[in-house]
Amino acid sequence: MSGTLSLPSHRRPADHEVRAPRADIQALRAIAVGVVVVYHFFPDLLPGGFVGVDVFFVISGFLITAHLIDRPPRSGRDLAAFWGRRIRRLLPASFLVLGTTFVLVLLLAPATVRTQTAEEIAASALYVQNWFLAGEAVDYLAADNEASPVQHFWSLSVEEQFYLFWPVLVMIVSLVVARRRLRSLRGGIGVAVVLVSVISFSASVVLTATDPGSAYFVTWTRIWELGVGALAACLFPAIQHVLAGRRGLRTVLAYLGIAGIAGAAFIFSESLPFPGSVALLPVLSTALVLVAAVERDRLSPSVLMEWRPVQLVGDLSYSIYLWHWPALILLPVVVDREVRGWQKIVVLAGVVALSWATKRWVEDRFRGTRPLGRPLRRSFVFAGVGMLVFVLAAGATVHAQAQAVADEQARIDALVDGSAPCFGARALIDTESCDPHGTELLTSPGFAAADRPDPYEDDCWTLADYSETRTCEYGSDAPDATRVALIGNSHAGHWLPALQEIAAERGWRITTYLISVCYTVDVKIDLGSEPASSNCLAWNRRSIADIANGGYDLVVISDRTYQPIEGYDRADNATVAQEAYGRVLDRWSDAGVPTLVLRDTPYATDLANVPQCVEEAGDDLAACDGTRRREVVDPLADAAALRSDDPNVRLLDLTDRIC
Repeated sequence: MSGTLSLPSHRRPADHEVRAPRADIQALRAIAVGVVVVYHFFPDLLPGGFVGVDVFFVISGFLITAHLIDRPPRSGRDLAAFWGRRIRRLLPASFLVLGTTFVLVLLLAPATVRTQTAEEIAASALYVQNWFLAGEAVDYLAADNEASPVQHFWSLSVEEQFYLFWPVLVMIVSLVVARRRLRSLRGGIGVAVVLVSVISFSASVVLTATDPGSAYFVTWTRIWELGVGALAACLFPAIQHVLAGRRGLRTVLAYLGIAGIAGAAFIFSESLPFPGSVALLPVLSTALVLVAAVERDRLSPSVLMEWRPVQLVGDLSYSIYLWHWPALILLPVVVDREVRGWQKIVVLAGVVALSWATKRWVEDRFRGTRPLGRPLRRSFVFAGVGMLVFVLAAGATVHAQAQAVADEQARIDALVDGSAPCFGARALIDTESCDPHGTELLTSPGFAAADRPDPYEDDCWTLADYSETRTCEYGSDAPDATRVALIGNSHAGHWLPALQEIAAERGWRITTYLISVCYTVDVKIDLGSEPASSNCLAWNRRSIADIANGGYDLVVISDRTYQPIEGYDRADNATVAQEAYGRVLDRWSDAGVPTLVLRDTPYATDLANVPQCVEEAGDDLAACDGTRRREVVDPLADAAALRSDDPNVRLLDLTDRIC
């Protein structure tokens, strides 16, 4: 991680003095990168190893704030010099990793991931990857995306954004202190740190409860963690005064901090809402170790902290963090099979060796004043040109993939007229003449991965906390057009293209009521957070009423019924959901609205990403087959079947056109 700056000594050094890193901070870096790497490579060993990132945040806040207190920026030139040092310290190695990863992805990775990876590389080069992933977290279709080899840049993005505004905050405080002739710059900075951190922590707690997906990544839910480190830097002299001559107390504080970090790494898991208040444990534990500034003693952890291998890992922590994730993600592509434990160990050894080389010939080579530091503008030219190159390369890749998709769409459009007897579902209708697997793919896996119905591009999907209702209209604009409502979650939305073709032929106008995960019942669904559950129920009530009173000629509905209904065991969920669906169908029928229920589409396979399976399978397409056992429990279809005597309710089962 980027918290690899050395801490200034407790007094202001002369310009010619060299600042040596504290052994305990290097050990903390080693612990942080160690738990992250173990968590990623062997998650069962450390299910909470993701807290290593939080340790890095606290270290970075501590070191940078200590530096800024020691030398507060007074002018734009000072700010530029600070940012220039960050550029030289961080960007050469990160650009090397991004560039190497980009080339390997283009050469080795399947086409299904190239667009996503290119977009994330551009976001990483601009250090906004955390915001990109926050957006992905509320994109329902992104849930099945494979993790990209640069996903770990989200935490570096948070730190870079911190480095961008933190010195500005310190400069403003220092100017206020000077103008008002206040006595303590450190105290003024401390007050500012507390205010920012309290606001950020409050946002973290609220957003983690209401929108945990994006809360994990966005900057304002994480700044308080760096703020805790910053506050520790502000209080450091006072704490050292209290701890002077108390080696035993320092040792106890250090052990408590290390135990807190270790406990979080072993006890926490991905199921825990994070960061929020839960992150207090690793954050405060790290701060304890920092302020303890443990002294060498046979009973203190300094013996292990100063062990050369630990110090070496601390020295290499930034490069190890940069390289370990792309190595892990690209390893299955290289070996073309499930990765075994011994292969991961070999890769880890390679990561350490590569990190050592990066530290020696890239990090250390560029962090000084030569070749990028003098004149100062060279640092900013290097950063700007590097970012531009990555953005242009990513843009070219995305454009090429988009053009390939457009070409394939034209090919599909030419076949829809029926000239290809075994095209699409026709292969399942005429099984005597057609082989469902065929001899060639009419669309590429890359096209399939990018193929989405129009509401996604038109921003007509209700996502995230479901606080908004978004509807769109497709088809005829004629005043007397037949009006059709399409309602449900993504398993209704994926039928829209077929309905659009019918609408074009018959002059229909389709209004979409589409939402992710939430399904169309009049009872409360447990969606993991109270706001989401309540908003889902409110959305359903509004949409059900709008359709009943909207004068529609037809309503088409389909849903994946997965999340449990609040207050009931999962075993009872199907029965309760069926009764709730029945009440909805009856309400529309009583209002005279004909309803067509489409039975839910079966899961394709146990695989999360079918297009990628197809690309990797080559000629063995049967390797990606599913079976009829993948059919799902569908309480909506069951409710419609019980109303077969109702002339306003019809059930259509298209499973035979899919399986």
